[in-house]
Amino acid sequence: MLNISSWTPEYVTANEEKCAEHLAKVEVRNSIPLLNSTQLHHLQDNSLVRFRGMIQDMQDPECYLESYEVREKVDGNPIRVQNGKYRDVLVMAKETEIVDFKGANNCYGERRSLFVISIPGYNDWAVAHESRTKTDDSFYSKMSTTNACTKRSHDEAMDTDDGTTMRSPVKKPSRSAEPAAGEPGTGQIRSTENVVLVENKPRILSAEYLLNSPIPERPSKACLVKLYSNFDEPKLNTLIDVVGFLSMDPALDGSTDQMDEFDDEMSENHATNPPPSLIPRIHAISIHDLKHTNPMLQDQHDNTETSNCDIWKDIQNLLTQCLFEDKVAADYLFCHLISTVYIRNELESLGQFSLNLANVPIENLTSYTEGLYEILELLLPASHYFPMTLENMNTKQFVPKKDYATNKLTSGLLQLAPHTHLVLDETKLQPGKLETSGVEAVQSIANLIKTQKLKYNFQFYQLEFNTDVPVLVVSEGRSMLPTNCCLPLLPDSDAIKLIGETLKAGKHFIQPKLTDMRKFLTLQRIQEFDMKTFDPEIIQNDFIQMRKEFDASADDLHSLLVLARLIGLSRGKKMLDRECWEYAKQLERERKRRTDLFAKGKNEL
Repeated sequence: MLNISSWTPEYVTANEEKCAEHLAKVEVRNSIPLLNSTQLHHLQDNSLVRFRGMIQDMQDPECYLESYEVREKVDGNPIRVQNGKYRDVLVMAKETEIVDFKGANNCYGERRSLFVISIPGYNDWAVAHESRTKTDDSFYSKMSTTNACTKRSHDEAMDTDDGTTMRSPVKKPSRSAEPAAGEPGTGQIRSTENVVLVENKPRILSAEYLLNSPIPERPSKACLVKLYSNFDEPKLNTLIDVVGFLSMDPALDGSTDQMDEFDDEMSENHATNPPPSLIPRIHAISIHDLKHTNPMLQDQHDNTETSNCDIWKDIQNLLTQCLFEDKVAADYLFCHLISTVYIRNELESLGQFSLNLANVPIENLTSYTEGLYEILELLLPASHYFPMTLENMNTKQFVPKKDYATNKLTSGLLQLAPHTHLVLDETKLQPGKLETSGVEAVQSIANLIKTQKLKYNFQFYQLEFNTDVPVLVVSEGRSMLPTNCCLPLLPDSDAIKLIGETLKAGKHFIQPKLTDMRKFLTLQRIQEFDMKTFDPEIIQNDFIQMRKEFDASADDLHSLLVLARLIGLSRGKKMLDRECWEYAKQLERERKRRTDLFAKGKNEL
């Protein structure tokens, strides 16, 4: 097989199955330049690249010339049938060749564009680890630096004798048309110089608007991924690893098109064609779903175990110190960090474990919550800290919203990739008035916590999309948000006085063990766990006893089962045993005791 650095669109088109098998090898994919951590000026147009990210939006299908006849410019004699797949522009010798748009061998195909952004909330250590994964210089040196044929510009491709449009969509749904299940509708991006007419007034789009990051202060990279098959497989918000041909010809910038500024097509045309210097295109030849966001495990099998089987004790010890020597709270937080939705049906999402740590001693400890988050940030690949101030709640956009002026789905804070931990700091909420937007924000967060679904705002209607975002709420009193589990802290008085030094020491303590800790947390989250082998009679008898003691409900039993599963995973186990079951019962009894006392007043604790 031809060396991967020498692959061309024509070669891949002729050998698609062999190329797909080759790209299924981890070592082959890892040899390809990663666009997330590589500057565009280091790459060549039409070279193979990789990109890892989240599908943030989906655009309309578009029509393109899959193959076309190229003739001599002077006498019109046929020269060849040129492949058009995996390209944005027509290939020919501009001075001596022309494209016959009426050729008998011309064939039109359909492709779909996905707007993909790098993982929102990706923490610095994860970004740095990705950047250290360099591609061999030999890959760059082997890239073709010459092209026998010149590329026909975007403008020339658009202006043909028979009116053929290379990038016109197969269909143009009405603005109010409801998208198909699993899709956000038509979303399109445009350049910073593009102007959109809103109520006959021009609006200039910023780079921030174009990149469309859920967390604007932590902007993501973005690219348009052109998909040629399996259109129904990609789902919104899923994580993908795509390999394809890079396309960044300046002619693709739609802002250079000359159109009537009052033409209704102007906005859609510009939106579909952002400047490739900001948002390059990738013509996908291979797409793999990602099960997690940890870059340290890219080249390892999901079941790989860390070398240190007792690493969980170090994590437990670290969390205990960070939570004022409260070991019970440490175990609950540990469980939260490895929680994920593992079964989903129409009624509920099983496995989620949103946590409210209440009774946080904030007096004279105004920066404690930020310090705690800094520790979590070192352990988790993707996370975001959000202080719930009145201003933030009233002004931030939380849910994705359809912008019909640009036919684009604008992102919101809650449109996060799976396993991105959202830490909500309710201690920052001061007395005041929540505006209508703030009330809606609280409702959206509450709905996400309860159902792990997010309602997207299409203005005329709403659509729900699945999420898997673990939410941690830190509060002084009981949170106003409906978390799965509320645990009042029982802080040690001496630990409160030393918490600043403790957090600093914790960062130093974990440095030699950070790699193992990070791998362990990710591996245990995606680890298969056997609950079926545990004796169901034990569960049944314990549930009967629970009903006698405190009138337990089916929801209480469900919560206990979820906690027992997470306790087992946090200990590095693969099946539920009696030890983990009994410890889960012990934790829940203590939590309920604290919750009852806390409801009567802090002093009762």
